[in-house]
Amino acid sequence: MSRRKPVVVVVEPETPGNVGTIARAMKNFGLSELKLVNPPALRPDGEAYGFAGHAREDVLPNAEEVTFDEVVENYHTVGFTAITNEDSRRHVRFPFSTPRELKERLRTVDAPTALVFGREGRGLNNDELERLDEVCSIPASAEYPVLNLGQAATVALYELRDLTVEETQLPDVELTRAEESEIKRFYDFFDEFLDASGYNERKRAKTNRLVRRLVGRAHPTDREINTLLGVFRRATDQLRERRAVVDESDRRDGRR
Repeated sequence: MSRRKPVVVVVEPETPGNVGTIARAMKNFGLSELKLVNPPALRPDGEAYGFAGHAREDVLPNAEEVTFDEVVENYHTVGFTAITNEDSRRHVRFPFSTPRELKERLRTVDAPTALVFGREGRGLNNDELERLDEVCSIPASAEYPVLNLGQAATVALYELRDLTVEETQLPDVELTRAEESEIKRFYDFFDEFLDASGYNERKRAKTNRLVRRLVGRAHPTDREINTLLGVFRRATDQLRERRAVVDESDRRDGRR
């Protein structure tokens, strides 16, 4: 990934634990440069390092204290804020992008980029937002759209991960649908199960069709279909054994 990754800026964080949470999210999603504007003390034995996980080894110790002016002067800036009811008549917090929309646009930005998060209680104020290049907001419930600072950063960095995490770092998991012959065997065993259970004959065709549609949408793997085969085979055998016992008991009663 040749393009320079964004830096993360936190403006006047009040709680060391949130700084640690953000550092951990950065480590999770491939970012390493953390810059702090007027931060609290971050002691190695304190809350920030306790919350940072493995980010305590590199992200947090290398965090740089900067001023807001330095961020604005040196980076293409994206401010993160809660969604408000403002519209195009008030351009402080509008227009805004969602993190997913921001990801696509940042692909075309050939400049150092800073993702700027505000304070826990008040976020970024209007004067600060006016100086930033873009505004991004995370879609949330209209009843309570305000996220905790650490949560907001984690969600945003997750959505931007395609820009920051090499594709080869992601697990390559390929699920292969079971052979049609094995799926056909399952359908046959299921029909035998219905027969052994004394299922209503008038509903049998409809039930078999329902199961076909269900399995057809699920695209089961070899292991999944073999497990189902084993379950229904055993259930069918047990039903037949019990029916045989009942029939034998009925015959004995009839001879008495």
